[in-house]
Amino acid sequence: MKFQGKKIFFVAGEPSGDLHGSKLIKALKNIHPDIIFIGHGGDRMKKAGMTIIEHVDNISIMGFFEVLKHLPKMVRLLASTKNFIENLQPDRIVLIDYPGFNLRLAKYLSRTNIPITYFILPQAWAWKPKRVNDLINFVDHYLSIFPFEKKWYESKGLIVNYIGHPFIERTHINESFKDICDRHHINNNSPVLVLLPGSRQQEINKHWPIFLDTVKKIKLDIPQIQIIVGKAKEVTITNIPNDFRIEPDSNKAILIGTAAIVASGTATLECAVRPLPMVVCYKFSLLTWWMVKLLVRIKYSSMVNLIGEKIIVPELLQSDMASENIVQKLIPLLDHNSNQRRTMIKELEKIKTKLGQPGVYQRAASDIIRKTSFNE
Repeated sequence: MKFQGKKIFFVAGEPSGDLHGSKLIKALKNIHPDIIFIGHGGDRMKKAGMTIIEHVDNISIMGFFEVLKHLPKMVRLLASTKNFIENLQPDRIVLIDYPGFNLRLAKYLSRTNIPITYFILPQAWAWKPKRVNDLINFVDHYLSIFPFEKKWYESKGLIVNYIGHPFIERTHINESFKDICDRHHINNNSPVLVLLPGSRQQEINKHWPIFLDTVKKIKLDIPQIQIIVGKAKEVTITNIPNDFRIEPDSNKAILIGTAAIVASGTATLECAVRPLPMVVCYKFSLLTWWMVKLLVRIKYSSMVNLIGEKIIVPELLQSDMASENIVQKLIPLLDHNSNQRRTMIKELEKIKTKLGQPGVYQRAASDIIRKTSFNE
């Protein structure tokens, strides 16, 4: 492939990175319409105008031992990506999250002198703090999305630009509350439970049977409960009951929800911004869980509790992620008159204010352009 002109190479290895990358590409185009975008990403980045070299569906892997199983493939991808970039000679590389791969790639490319931006920094404050050294040695530009991590990284010697969290952006939903309810035949007089089981197939495989059992138990207490599932297109969910509504846009499901069961991850912040009361859950493979307990250095699993620096939403992890535990935490959140629901909504509103102001992608794009000397 021949690419002439100003070039930026992106690496996004997960569905969330594809979403953020697509919006960042659009913001960069608004400033510099003639930039050419090439890299690893997904359908959203392709639609935004990027030439896809490797699709996220082929490289999205999570978990310590899950990564080990795919190690030969990832080593080959590292080598081929390095060779491609060396031949392409882009004006800048933008790495989005995905630190296991991206930090190794940055090290591989250290002799090329191609400037590198890291957007959505590795969570070194949670585990693997030595990753800071790789950032210092191999990356020249850092964009942070969490309010607390700027201070943490700067204490380690990095000058970090905090641009705010992307979820604070005003999400354009092309349907009204009423239209979404009508499409799904939702009765506004009965509570709506949102199920967000995860965006990776391995998460679905672990979580979905527990979600189903939870709904079965909830129906004993609230027979009129309505269920809507936020289902990522990248995953397959089997054994879906006939009365469950399926919504591919999680923001639309969240908009009409009364409460949610959420797989720990970025979806917790999507619910917080609504704000939608939630119970946060997650189940790892046994070996991965053992490694998490051994290596992770943070008090909380969900980003909501990390930002709030206290328990705002219940966290049920591993063996605690049992249907009876979820039901116990969830029932009060489905009651509009409960103190637990009112208190959680107030706390979630505080979290939203900590996520910054809209314009995140525009600020990121402006900073990337400011740091880049394009070869004419």
